[in-house]
Amino acid sequence: MALSKKQQILGMSDSEMTVYLALFKNNPINGSQLSKLSSIPRTRIYDVLRDMKRKGMVMELANGQFVPLPPEELIKRMRSRYESELEAFEEMLQNSTQPETYDYFWTLHGYRDVMTKSKEMIATAQQELYVLLFPEEALELDAHLQAAEKSGVVIKYVSMGVPRTVFALQVVHPDSDAVRKRQQGRVFDIVKDKEEILVGLFKKGQEDRSPINWARNHWFVMAIREGVRHDFFHCFMEKMVDRGEALTADEKSIYNIIKNDV
Repeated sequence: MALSKKQQILGMSDSEMTVYLALFKNNPINGSQLSKLSSIPRTRIYDVLRDMKRKGMVMELANGQFVPLPPEELIKRMRSRYESELEAFEEMLQNSTQPETYDYFWTLHGYRDVMTKSKEMIATAQQELYVLLFPEEALELDAHLQAAEKSGVVIKYVSMGVPRTVFALQVVHPDSDAVRKRQQGRVFDIVKDKEEILVGLFKKGQEDRSPINWARNHWFVMAIREGVRHDFFHCFMEKMVDRGEALTADEKSIYNIIKNDV
């Protein structure tokens, strides 16, 4: 059945889901009528109803007819059960003697999943966020970065194009168009608190299939952080060497902050 995966997640069998939906649409009815509506054989329907009564999903009336537990109450009970199970599992993990190691690299596929993970990282940052974003990703993430900055997180932002939003520590990469063309897509870096990274390349026209890496490996995190940090210096060098222009007072201030940010 098409609903099998959802049923498994909810802890309901195919038969229980079928019976509940039939009862929801037609109640009160007896087991014989329910057998016809649900296409579950009469030899089986009462076994299913007995299990559902035990779970509190249906109630049998005095005249042998059945009614379903109101859906809002069923959902409330399911939510409560899963929250309790998650809390118990979390406690088991906390009490585990296995040391925490995050040396593995996980690959995310799916643009929405990457954006969801990005927002989660931004929202849970405590100290700093190094980010390198093209305008397409900035459109979705800048508001979240602003909220983090207001909460006290230091945002160190390399903008791959004209910035949509102005941050205190921000530079505009001088070669964003060339990078986009050379890479045939948009590079993407988020480094959170020297402990977590989300990094990769959104290939043009393949954004939803592009692999983006998430990791907490200390050395990889620090390497990516250092790479974004040095993009600041590239921006300053391009202005001074290629364009022959002096840094502004604000740019000198940013330069000194990033230079000493080890």
